[in-house]
Amino acid sequence: MSLIHALAGSVSASGAGGAFNAYGGVINQYEDSGTTYRVHAFRGSGTFTVSSGSSDVTYYILGGGGGGGDTAAYAVGGGGGNGAINTGTASVTAGTYTITVGAGGADGVPGGGTEDGRGSNGANSSASSVTSNGGGGGGGSVYGSSSAYRNGQNGTGTVQSGGGGGGMAQSATAGTGGSGGTSGTGSAGGDASAGSHFAFGGGGGGWVSAGADGAGTTAGAGGAGTDAGIGITASAVGYAGGGGGAAHDGTGGAAGYKTGTTELLGGQGYGTGGNATGAIVNTGPGGGAAGKASAAGGGNGSTGIVIVRYALAV
Repeated sequence: MSLIHALAGSVSASGAGGAFNAYGGVINQYEDSGTTYRVHAFRGSGTFTVSSGSSDVTYYILGGGGGGGDTAAYAVGGGGGNGAINTGTASVTAGTYTITVGAGGADGVPGGGTEDGRGSNGANSSASSVTSNGGGGGGGSVYGSSSAYRNGQNGTGTVQSGGGGGGMAQSATAGTGGSGGTSGTGSAGGDASAGSHFAFGGGGGGWVSAGADGAGTTAGAGGAGTDAGIGITASAVGYAGGGGGAAHDGTGGAAGYKTGTTELLGGQGYGTGGNATGAIVNTGPGGGAAGKASAAGGGNGSTGIVIVRYALAV
């Protein structure tokens, strides 16, 4: 397998519509099973410009992941949910196509108010008219048992995961996870466990599976992400795992994994002796949650990514 790498350079090839010239993003080229592919990866917003010719392209659009919930006193937060994925094919001709890469959601603000602690939703990513919604923010750690801010957010559309629910400090009422998208497009966040001073947050939902509930003395793990994403080489890439929930005591919830592997995708939840972590950049998962009055706070969600790929004629 050969790999040619160029940064935001202009390239020319003989595509499906004759001489095809395109530039924008990080450009890579590789050969797989006798076919040569060219990939434009956008890790930030920009433009995909076709200066001449036409070609069929495959697109892969990933929204930003939700931010992890933060902490207040003895309460805990829930993990952030994954950003949505849209993939398909389109015919492109000469012109400029706007690419928007959504930022990850911020972690919640620690404190004692009823609105404190819930993570923000991730931002949408788009390529031309196709949009992938951001993931839901993790539930916050709040004092009032009636506060909806303990619940994980659903996200910004119908094709993304919700965040996990946040635990309650001085209440037996625990937060619930945000709902996921329709079947095959993201999973729900896990619920937090109830308990006075010993709450455990739910994990953020992943693309493949739901976030785990906080239960007993265990924080919920983030849901699994996909193992079949398009990357800049022939190897499949893992995207869109959930962030781990936080633990009042013990170990925070694990980040979501790439399906069938031990490759971490989401952010790790906070527990005793460790901090929450943000999600891996440009992979779309949610951030880990914070717990037990962590000064470090929760983890931010991951930024999304937009990839355009096309085969070159022999």
